Amino acid sequence: MNKNINVDLFQTVDFISHAGLPLKWKIECDALSDDEWKTIAKMIREYEDQNWQYAVGIPTGATRLGEILTTYGTGSVKDPVLIVDDVYTTGKSFIDFEEKHYKDKKVIKWAVFARKPPTENVKVLFQLPAKT
Repeated sequence: MNKNINVDLFQTVDFISHAGLPLKWKIECDALSDDEWKTIAKMIREYEDQNWQYAVGIPTGATRLGEILTTYGTGSVKDPVLIVDDVYTTGKSFIDFEEKHYKDKKVIKWAVFARKPPTENVKVLFQLPAKT
């Protein structure tokens, strides 16, 4: 990201999610600096009990996070692959990505933010409560 441009992490904006849902606000992770991504990666490493072979970020929002988390990987084919996403909304991104790339591989799934409690065995650093 160009550090000369100010981007808000939390934005009031109409947009369509990966799952096709119309949403009224957005968590724009392009606002995060490289140092912030490194800290988030460190947090995930601290909270994830399993080792992983390497990490991959779901494009495009979590690509950089996947690159950083790979530095914590073991490189061992015996370990699962860590799949990460920046924002979890419905789980469709994880389902689509895993089905396309890791159907026959054991995976660990993490998201930085979740707009609701996740399904799909996704662990989350920062999670909004369920709407009542």
